[in-house]
Amino acid sequence: MKQIIAHKIVATSLSLTLVFAPFLSEACTAVNITAKDGSVVAGRTMEWAFDMKWQLTVNPKGTAIALTAPSSMKLPASSLSSKYGFAGISPAILPGPPAYLEGQNEAGLAISGNFLPGFTEYQTVSPQDKNYVSILNLGGFILGMFATVKELRNELPKYKVWFDPSEVKGLPTPPWLHFVLTDRSGESIVIEFVKGQMVIHNNLAGVLTNAPTYDWHLNNVRNYLSLTATATPSVTVGNVNVTELGQGGGLIGLPADYTPPSRFVRATYLRQLAYQPSNSIDAVALTGHILDNVDIPMGVARSTDGKQIVSDYTQWINLKDLKNNKMKIANYASRTNFIEIDLNQMFKSGKTKSWLVDKLPYPKNDLTTELLK
Repeated sequence: MKQIIAHKIVATSLSLTLVFAPFLSEACTAVNITAKDGSVVAGRTMEWAFDMKWQLTVNPKGTAIALTAPSSMKLPASSLSSKYGFAGISPAILPGPPAYLEGQNEAGLAISGNFLPGFTEYQTVSPQDKNYVSILNLGGFILGMFATVKELRNELPKYKVWFDPSEVKGLPTPPWLHFVLTDRSGESIVIEFVKGQMVIHNNLAGVLTNAPTYDWHLNNVRNYLSLTATATPSVTVGNVNVTELGQGGGLIGLPADYTPPSRFVRATYLRQLAYQPSNSIDAVALTGHILDNVDIPMGVARSTDGKQIVSDYTQWINLKDLKNNKMKIANYASRTNFIEIDLNQMFKSGKTKSWLVDKLPYPKNDLTTELLK
């Protein structure tokens, strides 16, 4: 099996396949933050134009993980018992076992799947292959069976990752995905499937958005090297000293639109220029602030689906504290009111539990009566 590992920025051009990519896109952004004490937080936004009925599921150690080949191959299926408890988020509109696009496990490994339309081509399973997994089961396989990025680097290339559209019903768009994997040590990689090969990149920027591919985004960041956290306070024009109007002028030119390249640049520079947080609490806060800058309100990122006008919007945000196995999540309606889940306690229950993300008990936070006392 061929594998490509990208250890440095490689010059690439924007593929013409982007022109023929599906018109409807999903605008997700993932960001990793490492604190001074070594705590690691991995956060992400999930944008979509359709209600996917997102479901949060907590699975105990020993959960069954299915490994199958395309049914037309008539190759044997197998079922593994997960080594780790894990929590994942999947679209409940998709029939069958959950297809996890987001989550973390009790060993401190996190996954976020972002859409990569126009560039994704999964691997082909042959009659001689012994190890294979559907892209729909890949998230659960990774979270259930691996503890570190180092393990993933060594073991995942031994598997063929495939997709057969004839076996999937209920999704408004095919699952063209790339993934960012981050562990408790802060090591992080991006996995893509390009031209039928598995491509593994070191996550040098600590950021992932959508198309084009990761190496293109890294090269594009080089167009913004003049950005700085410290602006020029004044210049002399003729005999006049002209001063700055306010702070922040060093970031003039930072792209503000919601395209994947612009979100990648914005998140990368904000992550780079922000003060490093001291601990996991501060890292969670910083991750949330950075993701605020790519949050998409309803109506500002529209496209046409047939005769219907639809808009991508931030359906939920998830912040994963990998040191303490905690998760903070908020949906669109409760964007300023995250709930926190202690996953260690959930894993100890030994039971599988599921909730719709939109039906979680978000706090109301109306303290008027209390303050009037």
